[in-house]
Amino acid sequence: MNTYGIIGYPLTHSFSKKYFTDKFKKLQLDAQFLNFEIPSVNDFVKIIKIEKNLKGLCITIPYKEKVIPFLDEIDPLAKKIGAVNSIQIRHDGNQIKLKGYNTDIFGFMESLKDFIGDKRPKALILGTGGASKAIAAGLAELGIAYRFVSRVGKNDILTYDMLNAELISTHQLIVNCTPLGTFPKEETCPDIPYHLLGSDHYLYDLVYNPAATLFLKKGAEQDAKTHNGLNMLHLQAEKNWEIWHKE
Repeated sequence: MNTYGIIGYPLTHSFSKKYFTDKFKKLQLDAQFLNFEIPSVNDFVKIIKIEKNLKGLCITIPYKEKVIPFLDEIDPLAKKIGAVNSIQIRHDGNQIKLKGYNTDIFGFMESLKDFIGDKRPKALILGTGGASKAIAAGLAELGIAYRFVSRVGKNDILTYDMLNAELISTHQLIVNCTPLGTFPKEETCPDIPYHLLGSDHYLYDLVYNPAATLFLKKGAEQDAKTHNGLNMLHLQAEKNWEIWHKE
C-alpha cells in the first residue's frame, strides 16, 4: 500500500490526514496517510528507513528548515526560500532519493489574491520561522512590501513593542506566521495593538484550526477583514499531490 504522511511536532492541529484520507476514498486508491509526530528531526531518518512504501511527505512546524540537511536534492524555489514543506520520495532499487519543495508559497499566493483582490497594501509578517520565509517570497512575487515582526529584534526586524500607530496605519495587511492560537492553545494570539486596526486592514492567519483564531476574532472586532489558512492548506495539499506523482 502506498503511504504518505506528515512530519511535525505536535500534530494535534493538523487536518492533512483527514484531507488526504478523504481524497484516497474519493479516488478509490489503496493508500494511507500517517501522522509522524516526532520530537526530534533526527527521527526523520528512522521513518524513511522503516516506511518502505513511503511516496511523499508534508513537513510542518518546527521542521521546515531543519529537514533540509537530510535531503538529496532541493527545488530551486525551496532553496531560495530556505524552507521545505513537501518531500518527494523516489525508490530506485535499494536507493531512496529525497527531493524537497515549497508549496506554501503557491497556496499562500493564490489564497491571498482571492482575499485582497487587486490591492497591494504593505504587510507585516508576524514570526520569522520556516513558514514566514515562504510568505515573504510570495509577497515579493506579488509586489507587496513587507516587514518582519518578532519577539527579538535584529537587523531590519521589528519587535512587537515597536508596532505603533504609524506602522499599523501604513501596513494594512498583517500575516500571522506563528503557531499562536493553534488548537489546543486557542487562547493565545500575537501581541499586536489590535485597537489600532480598522476596516482598511486585512488579517491573514496561517492557522486553520480553529477556523477563527483569537488573532482573527480581535481583528474582526475592529472591523478588519479576516482570512484563515484553510484554503491555503487545500491549495498546497493539491500541489503536494502533483509533486509526489511527477516523474
